[in-house]
Amino acid sequence: MHRFDQDMALEKKGETAVSGRISDEWSINGNPNGGYIMALMLSSMLDQTDKKHPAIVTANYIGPARVGEDACFDVEIISRGKSFDRMQSVLTQQGKEKVRAWATFAEKHDECGDTRYERTPPTVADRDSCIPIPEFGGYTLYRNMDVRLDPACAGWFQGQLADISEHKGWIRFKDPRPMDAIALVLMADAFPPPVMSSQGMQAWVPTIEFSVNIRSVPQSSWLRACFRSRYITCGLVEEDGELWDENGTLVAISRQIAQFRNRS
Repeated sequence: MHRFDQDMALEKKGETAVSGRISDEWSINGNPNGGYIMALMLSSMLDQTDKKHPAIVTANYIGPARVGEDACFDVEIISRGKSFDRMQSVLTQQGKEKVRAWATFAEKHDECGDTRYERTPPTVADRDSCIPIPEFGGYTLYRNMDVRLDPACAGWFQGQLADISEHKGWIRFKDPRPMDAIALVLMADAFPPPVMSSQGMQAWVPTIEFSVNIRSVPQSSWLRACFRSRYITCGLVEEDGELWDENGTLVAISRQIAQFRNRS
């Protein structure tokens, strides 16, 4: 079994409740990656619907979840309909609410009736020219994810900051695993915050709210990615993301709102 699937294991505790341990294999500086947490919450809701295509997932991060500890996921069915099912999942640890997530599930269609792109996939340097993000310290996420930054936005590794807050590059699991919606949620949050390209590592950027819109299941193991922040105001920063497969199909778009604090 793939490491990711092992760490996604949940045990049924009631009609609409499950539990599982928060793994330390998907951490950022000792804290569980927000995409990994969202993937767990999405998984907790999947068993409650026969519509297996998660179209939209949104999470509010109320407090930091802790790695290496059990968590409970209480699922509430908000509505069921012909086209969509809507649900909520609440993650608690030691009786305290940490994250609350909502998801909209739809029937999976093999063919979409209307497809229109007003933008093309981002131009990214070839993978051999891109710079892999190494595993370091408590950043265990990069033990399992192969994330490669375009050299144009990787100067901050050596203190050379860019004029714009953008990260683009390539991503996949290091240990091959078929792509699915749950993996996309993780990958939508696996790149470093794009403000680091312009502000450096001293920036502290904890996520407040994270939303992923899943458009298609990827047909390639590598995904092309682009994440961009445009505005820092009143201690908040947004992050808009796109994930494309190698066939040029848009597979997911994301939006995060995070705190921004410059530690200097």
